[in-house]
Amino acid sequence: MGAFINLSTSAAVILLVIHGGFCVDIIGGNEVAPHSRPFMALITGSNGKAICGGALIKEEWVLTAAHCNVEGGRVILGAHSQKAIEREKQFFQIAKEIRYPCYCSNHKENDIMLLQLQKRAILNKAVQLIPLPTSEDDPKPGTTCTVAGWGQTRNHPRKLSDTLREVNITVISRKICNDNKHYKNNPVITDNMICAGDKKGGKDTCFGDSGGPLRCNNVMRGITAFGKANKCGTVDGPGLGF
Repeated sequence: MGAFINLSTSAAVILLVIHGGFCVDIIGGNEVAPHSRPFMALITGSNGKAICGGALIKEEWVLTAAHCNVEGGRVILGAHSQKAIEREKQFFQIAKEIRYPCYCSNHKENDIMLLQLQKRAILNKAVQLIPLPTSEDDPKPGTTCTVAGWGQTRNHPRKLSDTLREVNITVISRKICNDNKHYKNNPVITDNMICAGDKKGGKDTCFGDSGGPLRCNNVMRGITAFGKANKCGTVDGPGLGF
């Protein structure tokens, strides 16, 4: 499961879904058509390996999760495969990291970060800005949304996907997400967060999907942030966001 939070920018106030931390990859989803999600950003660490996802919101700005350790890393736009040489790929060093001022790793609150790229992205068929919401309204429980990423596709063994995958998940009420069958108020699912998953389990984000966008009706409504440790895709561990 993932968590969601309200993020204010100069352009808009965004209700975001975040799923990351403990459990972050696409469980139960499918590979998307190459370059059909042109807003997706692949974030690699100092070792060149994928660590998180993100979304391009302006030509030089990528929105991701605050807990992602991007020091020495870079952002890749226009990617479908992590490993393959693709002419659509654009590579960027990170000029600045701006974590949400009230980010709290202990309570999983406000897990949002803006990355400023060292140069502006060239927008084309494979690289586009993601549509942002025009209101602060919560996605209603029962709303079907999508999450995408290059994260792991099963709990064990832990292996990241080489290609971009996506899965449909459903928004769950905060009351249900806080009950004894789910998070048991640990952490407390606050009004800043949105809970989403699958009633039967088997559909979720997981390790490596942190920072990727949650989209409802093709509009970004959240960022993948966290879930239950080693429980991607389980009934009792839906994702949370801000």
